[in-house]
Amino acid sequence: MKRIKKLLAIPAILLPVMLLLISCSQSEKVKVSISELNNYPVVRIGHPYGSDITFRPVSEQTGSIGVEVDGEVIWIAGKPERTVPEDGVAEYTWEQSGMKVMLQVTEKQDEIDFSLKLEISGDQKMPVKWFLNAAASDDEYFTGVFERVVDGPQNESWRKGIETAMNLRGERVEMQVKPTVSAYAPFYLSSANYGLFVKGTWPGLFDFCSEDRNTVQVVFEGPEMHFRIYLAPAPMQIVQRHALDAGPPFVPPKWAFGPWRWRDDHNNRASYFDGSPVHAPYNSEIVEDILMMHAYDIPCTAYWIDRPWGPGGFGFDDYEIDYERLPGFEHMLSWLNGKDIELMLWICPWVYGDMADVAKEKGYGLVSRNMRPWPGRDREEMVVMDFTNPEARRWWGENGPAKLARMGVKGFKLDRGDGERLVDSLHLTTHSGISYRENYNDYSRQFVKATYDAVQPLLGEDFVLFPRAQYTGSARYGAMWAGDTDNSAEGLRSALIAMQRCAVMGYPNWGSDAGGYPQRMDREVTMRWLGFACFSPVMEVGPTNNRGFWGMNYEPSYDHELLAVWRFYSKLRMSLVDYLHALSENAWETGTPVARPLFLEYPDQEASWNNWTTYKLGDDLLVSVIWETGKTRQEVYLPAGEQWIDLWNGQEYGGGQTIEVDAPLYMTPVFLRKGSDLALPGLSQLYQESVALASVKYRMSELEAAADW
Repeated sequence: MKRIKKLLAIPAILLPVMLLLISCSQSEKVKVSISELNNYPVVRIGHPYGSDITFRPVSEQTGSIGVEVDGEVIWIAGKPERTVPEDGVAEYTWEQSGMKVMLQVTEKQDEIDFSLKLEISGDQKMPVKWFLNAAASDDEYFTGVFERVVDGPQNESWRKGIETAMNLRGERVEMQVKPTVSAYAPFYLSSANYGLFVKGTWPGLFDFCSEDRNTVQVVFEGPEMHFRIYLAPAPMQIVQRHALDAGPPFVPPKWAFGPWRWRDDHNNRASYFDGSPVHAPYNSEIVEDILMMHAYDIPCTAYWIDRPWGPGGFGFDDYEIDYERLPGFEHMLSWLNGKDIELMLWICPWVYGDMADVAKEKGYGLVSRNMRPWPGRDREEMVVMDFTNPEARRWWGENGPAKLARMGVKGFKLDRGDGERLVDSLHLTTHSGISYRENYNDYSRQFVKATYDAVQPLLGEDFVLFPRAQYTGSARYGAMWAGDTDNSAEGLRSALIAMQRCAVMGYPNWGSDAGGYPQRMDREVTMRWLGFACFSPVMEVGPTNNRGFWGMNYEPSYDHELLAVWRFYSKLRMSLVDYLHALSENAWETGTPVARPLFLEYPDQEASWNNWTTYKLGDDLLVSVIWETGKTRQEVYLPAGEQWIDLWNGQEYGGGQTIEVDAPLYMTPVFLRKGSDLALPGLSQLYQESVALASVKYRMSELEAAADW
């Protein structure tokens, strides 16, 4: 049980509010004042566009600003001294029993920076945590902070019967990156038209009215706490400003917005799915995918090879190619490029093989939790890279990603950067001198930046990085995918929420494994997911049980219907490439996300805060995703102020109403804003064409014989 006390004694009964009203600046719009309630400070931020933002005490025992020292939470109390240095930064100081707490307040246009610092005399330790208690109204809505639907084990986010969606009210969220659904940002958006962004990388916690129904508690570790409050007349402006502060977001090349294909393993087999013997000069499963996609006219602009692709038990020792698994690798890469397909490879932030020996000898690694050996395989030496060491970072980049980039690899899937092997310690320090604990959340950014720095001088702007872990600053260097999401309907639900949370957090270039990650793909869910993937910022199809839809491990194994859906959405996706690339460029310039929860565009329409299954893709498309199994009709809210055209039948609707539309398995409801100049094919005609093409059954022996090696 933590001990709770104040710096000064608390009266036994609630005192009247004592107006201290200390103004921080002469700003005409934003004023910060400090008064007292029950002998605790009340920090009030005058909101020029709405109700004031207030940090205030919760009870007689719990104040507004607290600091934990040696396991004891001390709530700041009493009247502060105030000084305003020449730079205009107001400073408030509370002193008691050898302790000095300083609050610095810097006002800017529509935003305010706060800094909390502590000085302690004697041998007492520095603070462990800072506490802030912000007032919340009864119906206030909060979102952002992380990609998972709820905190805890990731499978809680796709628990049967889960009701939490975009709104995090009533939830507690630990701000420490966890695998594998691992996009985090210490930033939340409130429906009261403000946002709070905690700077730095120390772990923390957001409690959104869970402990107290009218209090958001913000708790972060570290000797200091720095945070920014954004104020705006609408939530989109808050999201934009945070995205640019933490970014700006990376812009992938145009080809990265086409359809991707991958499998989790690429075995080089002696025969294809239909029993035809393999005579191709390249990996049989890659050849099978490429030739079958070509036969069905399924577009593909990027193909990624997941681990294992190299030697060793973990499948990527020394960033060398395993030529038994991937024969003729360099020629295969040219063969793919000749079909306008770029190649991507899986990587992670640790090394095996000779590189591990070198890294260990030179002290390039962090203390880590070693990888358990796979069944039937010996444990191998593993070194988790310390990317705070400039020499180690350059060595890894040159001998890893840069070496592969020189071969023609244009993209990298960055796995495992989310603490899976990191040690969490206050007593161990990185090469840069910071503790492992402070470094923990920043590791994902360090990993993607080290990769970016290695390949950008070689590839210019013609590459994409695709990590799963995110924290402040990582969006500058790559896109992202949603981690190992479940194959269930609730897994699809969680991905739909994750995409929109990431849009709020400043991660606009997001994709998910269409069909989910584990090897138990659900056919109906996969059909729905293909539609969602088409209308996501990144469309990647895999691993689909490590099989093509022509050779599934269920009946019908040659799944003509699923092939038709895949072909349809891949063809449709190609007509969106220019549109999506332009949206990504706009995200870099303005901070506006690619996919947009309705409340970002229509905050004054109450329905936009509740209809999270429908979202905007850019300015012109309204998409409504069906995640439930067995459902073939969908209620769609059409935002007011626009006319909307159903792209499946051409029917036009006025905005400001909820309609119900047919939605068989292949059909994702999508509407075009009237007046848009976005040109798309006729959806019904394109689907019927896909059904006809997918009805044919091909033999790999015939396709291989006609191949142009």
